[in-house]
Amino acid sequence: MDTYTLVKRRLLQLLDERKMSIHKLAMESAVAPSSIKNILYGKSKNPGIVTLNMLCDGLQISLTVF
Repeated sequence: MDTYTLVKRRLLQLLDERKMSIHKLAMESAVAPSSIKNILYGKSKNPGIVTLNMLCDGLQISLTVF
């Protein structure tokens, strides 16, 4: 399985576990909703480490846990 698929699945899993919408994650992480959607829907297949770290901050987890 490629890295993009793993990131997408983990992000969807975390959103589901926390009953969090894309909009809520965007507000909590300071990442634009369009950027999150691009990751989830395949337009951005290589999200940067800074973006992933910001998403982890919004999810209140470490990058290692992600």
